Amino acid sequence: MTIREEYEKIEQSILHERATLSSQSKGRLKKEEEDDIRTAFQRDRDRIIHSKAFRRLKHKTQVFFSPQGDHYRTRLTHVLEVSQIARTIARALRLNEDLTEAIALGHDLGHTPFGHAGEAILREIHPEGFEHYKQSLRVVDFLEKNGEGLNLTFEVRDGIVNHSKGKGNILSDTPKTLEGQIVRVADIIAYLNHDLDDAIRAGIIKKSDIPLEFIKILGDRHSKRIDTMVKDVIFSTIKTDYEKISMSPLIEETLHKLRDFLFERVYENEVVLKEFRKAKYILESLYSYYVENPSIIFGDFIPSKEEVHRAVCDFIAGMTDRYALYTFEKIFIPKSWFIS
Repeated sequence: MTIREEYEKIEQSILHERATLSSQSKGRLKKEEEDDIRTAFQRDRDRIIHSKAFRRLKHKTQVFFSPQGDHYRTRLTHVLEVSQIARTIARALRLNEDLTEAIALGHDLGHTPFGHAGEAILREIHPEGFEHYKQSLRVVDFLEKNGEGLNLTFEVRDGIVNHSKGKGNILSDTPKTLEGQIVRVADIIAYLNHDLDDAIRAGIIKKSDIPLEFIKILGDRHSKRIDTMVKDVIFSTIKTDYEKISMSPLIEETLHKLRDFLFERVYENEVVLKEFRKAKYILESLYSYYVENPSIIFGDFIPSKEEVHRAVCDFIAGMTDRYALYTFEKIFIPKSWFIS
């Protein structure tokens, strides 16, 4: 018996009956031999961590573009915070922590430079539209490893493509596994709390601006609010006998109100929107330039119009903030002339 098989037996003995077992995965797009040491979900986690798309997350915006302070969140620190919250919930519920971690680490691989601003811009200018969760799946299925993809399991891919909520209901359109549902909830717990924290740090809002209702229900500190939300998810799910990952009506309603507050006071704040307009100009300029000069991407190959737009969208979506700024400067900003 291999180490992997021994671990799969441990999963069967200690995980909840509603947990997704590694040994019962629905498999991969391309069949592979199993590893002797790691389970299928552990391999997926490792493939995501070692991917180029994951490394680029450290220079992609969460909310504030190219922040100068060392303590603002980036897209990378966001996925790490989501992973920590999701793993805490999964462990408490005796669900599959490896699957939960893999989904959490991979859920934002398709995010654009300049955060949701970049996503909104590509959605507007790309003929087929753009959604970061669909792009994340495209990254792991096709774009990574020079077109080979990471060949992840069905369960991880399902969790990645079904994590996003936008302004929609937190608990609707859920992934097929409880572990995927955990990441969906952990994502909003993470970003509501760290975006609120970063907005205060940036001077967009003050602590005194936080409505008293939120403080009374969730807590008066960053850590307390996360603790309240996480415990509510755990005990609400147990109370419903694991029918789905759940929240109490009070906490779910409060989270929706807190999200509305952040949209009004932070995400749609004039200071943020001013930077959004700059990002829009940069990405629109880059997109038009590459569509008009496809040989830069394709060389001598003559692609169809649809292929050009798809490749340009993939290229720009994969950029970091600083690479987008560098490329814009390289293409559009005149260089100084040195005359001897």
